[in-house]
Amino acid sequence: MADPGAQASRTESVPSATADAKPIATGKTGGSFALRTYLRIGAPPPPGASDAGALPARPEGTVLWLHLASAGHRAAADELVRRLRRVRPAVQVVMTGEETGTSSPQTEAAASRFLEHWQPGLIVLVGGELVPAVIDAGHRRGTPIIVIDGVRAPARGGWRWWPGVSRAMLRRISRILVQDDAALRDWRRMGARPDQVEVSGRLEEGHGALPCTEAERDDLAHTLRARPVWLAIGLPEAEEAVAIAAHRAALGLRHRLMMIVVPEDPENGPTLARRLQDDGWDVALRSREEEPVEAEQIYIADTEGELGLWYRLAPVTYFGGTLSGKGKPRHPYEAAALGSAILHGPKTDPHTAAYARLGRGGAARVLRGAPEFGSALSELLAPDRAAQLAHNAWEVTSSGAEVTDRVVELLLRMLDEAAAAEIGGAG
Repeated sequence: MADPGAQASRTESVPSATADAKPIATGKTGGSFALRTYLRIGAPPPPGASDAGALPARPEGTVLWLHLASAGHRAAADELVRRLRRVRPAVQVVMTGEETGTSSPQTEAAASRFLEHWQPGLIVLVGGELVPAVIDAGHRRGTPIIVIDGVRAPARGGWRWWPGVSRAMLRRISRILVQDDAALRDWRRMGARPDQVEVSGRLEEGHGALPCTEAERDDLAHTLRARPVWLAIGLPEAEEAVAIAAHRAALGLRHRLMMIVVPEDPENGPTLARRLQDDGWDVALRSREEEPVEAEQIYIADTEGELGLWYRLAPVTYFGGTLSGKGKPRHPYEAAALGSAILHGPKTDPHTAAYARLGRGGAARVLRGAPEFGSALSELLAPDRAAQLAHNAWEVTSSGAEVTDRVVELLLRMLDEAAAAEIGGAG
């Protein structure tokens, strides 16, 4: 395994709970026999771990270290970073954990070296994975540590079998912000104090609204007028026949219905157009600058960079690849953030958590298989049904925005307090 610091990524960046809550003091004193013993004899280095290798150059200014508990926290962390940099562009972010290309240092030597090099003003554990070496090394350096977006069952790793280790780590953490009451109970059972842990809600997974040219949108909306429209995005060849059959079935109820198809590979647009025309469909092709006039039944949008336009025009979006498992399904928040109801199959990896959240929020309809595609599409195209799902989708995608903004305020305040304490100590 490569040195975890060697690939540490600086990304774009930044919760929180009560704005006037005071962080619990941290310091270099107050060692724990249980934790120190565990780090000496109970925490063998992972196979292949090494402290060798050069670290990337540390940037000037304040560094924030985010460690992600799982791949499912990456979208929320990225949104956090974006919000943070809107307020304080100069903040540099080092991110470790799944989907970042580097793991967190797991040994005392690696953690100390990592911290000595990056000198972060704050350590943020996103999701709540507790890494004993990091927590102990950060505490000894006097670096504040905070948990955000904490979930249930944070006790992972061999340390959970060592009496006193979890409480020792919790004493070294300034604040713990968790998603819900169930997580709150879990952290309190581990030993977190009532004034240390609180429910802040879930961070926004943020998928910023994709842009479009408003004049283009207005022109196409005028061309389509009151025609019902639906969108099949990222459609792989393996699902073309199924999606076209669903369109044919829905046309029986809405004879002016138009299907917008964004092929998985835009270069396949002309071939798809010829195939559909051979089957008797009236087709227009975006790459040939053809317009979706009244006679056209299918519009193939085989151009790059216009997804924001199609999401805005279509009240219902089917996400290609989720029935067959083929291709690379796009993130459903792209459509949800722009008010398009979601239709998808059961194969939602790698965005399973996002699809599940949309489903729980009444913002998506899942297809158990191809045979029900046509009837589900017809159901969602009913104006009142599509409008309700679209509203639910917008609520789901925006529900964590306030939490994220509050966390940004807390992190900035803690960074400022840490910087002031360092200056005061130096003086």
